[in-house]
Amino acid sequence: MHKKFKKSSMGELTFFLGLQVKQKEDGIFISQDKYVTEILKKFGFTDVKTASTPMETQNHLLKDEDSEEVDAHLYRSMIGSLMYLTS
Repeated sequence: MHKKFKKSSMGELTFFLGLQVKQKEDGIFISQDKYVTEILKKFGFTDVKTASTPMETQNHLLKDEDSEEVDAHLYRSMIGSLMYLTS
């Protein structure tokens, strides 16, 4: 490949497209811990109570007539971040 393409060494790979890369003697390990932490900070979810299931699975959802409108841009940004995380 060196003959066909111009290349340079930038050192050991540690981050790639939001993925943390750790190279050890027994293998290469990839994690998304840093990206998840950044998402939680960005949307203000660092101090929330965790749950294994975020809501009751048997309840029917009803529209809350008294609540304020949801910021569509913020909602789309959250969903986009979660979709990137899971893909």
